[in-house]
Amino acid sequence: MEDDIIVHPVRGIREKSIPACGILLVNPTEARTALQTLIDRGGDQRFLFHSGLVVSPQNDYFVAGPAIGAPMAAMVLEKLIVLGAERVVMAGWCGAIDPELRVGDTVLGGTGHPGEGTSRYYGGDDTFLPSSRLLEKLQASLHLTGPLPIWSTDAPYRESRKMLKALAGKYNVAAVDMEYTALCAVAAFRKIDFASLFLVSDELWKPEWHPGFTGKVFKRKSKAQIKLLMNRIVELSTFQEA
Repeated sequence: MEDDIIVHPVRGIREKSIPACGILLVNPTEARTALQTLIDRGGDQRFLFHSGLVVSPQNDYFVAGPAIGAPMAAMVLEKLIVLGAERVVMAGWCGAIDPELRVGDTVLGGTGHPGEGTSRYYGGDDTFLPSSRLLEKLQASLHLTGPLPIWSTDAPYRESRKMLKALAGKYNVAAVDMEYTALCAVAAFRKIDFASLFLVSDELWKPEWHPGFTGKVFKRKSKAQIKLLMNRIVELSTFQEA
């Protein structure tokens, strides 16, 4: 029962409300880039405990992050929601399980299969879904292929070839990350719109692990994707109400 919960997210007396739409960048490198970009544009930098938060000069969107791992990401999203967030796009990295995916590819998150421990406290489902209308808007506006199944884990150093092969075979999982299912669960529980874009940072389907996040091509695509999201987030998060 909700009335039995001890600690609830709250807005502090001196904390300002934030715009309804924004971007949550879970990776520290991308978060630093996005936060500094918005600061350079005249954005308002605000306190967000172990993360960062900047609101645009026009007060029409925000950028937040980093938030690595499901527990931290869930805490950050909870705080953003209590401050006023209603439509959030996560930008993150993922490891490719599907051999069709390569480093630098953009993946749209679809059905989420939880391997992390946070989401169960928000619903206990076997799968979690993003907002269908925000997902459709991202796919259409950014000309992306259909969403792909994602598996989220708390233990990236314990991924085995046998386990990933089983996930691909049973659930058609295409990629793995650390935060997606937890954020889908929080968003559904709090009744906000949430969806996610991923950049393939490494390939897990090869005989040997192939990391690509230090390469020039990946870094260039990462910066381009951040810029695109920041320039389009207000448009992407505007819906026609029925």
